[in-house]
Amino acid sequence: MKGNIAQLMQQAQRMQENMQRVQDELARTEVTGAAGGGMVSVTITGRMECRKVRIDPGVLADPEMAEDLIAAAFNDAVNKANAMSQEKLGAATAG
Repeated sequence: MKGNIAQLMQQAQRMQENMQRVQDELARTEVTGAAGGGMVSVTITGRMECRKVRIDPGVLADPEMAEDLIAAAFNDAVNKANAMSQEKLGAATAG
């Protein structure tokens, strides 16, 4: 019985170490979302920190369109970051 508990504790420790490693990796990883055929792009980290926003100057002529494209690019980046996080965290906890 004590052997099983010790084994479970070791597995939990390994999983916690894996999770920390993956979270650190996600913090360093960047993803880019785009909208308007690439006229606007937003780059964020796996921790959802914005790193860069690129806006084609032609978009600025229409402020409402620019706002919509920025929001769409940001949402695209967040969706990509979430998918990446789920994939990496799922792999870290598998088994």
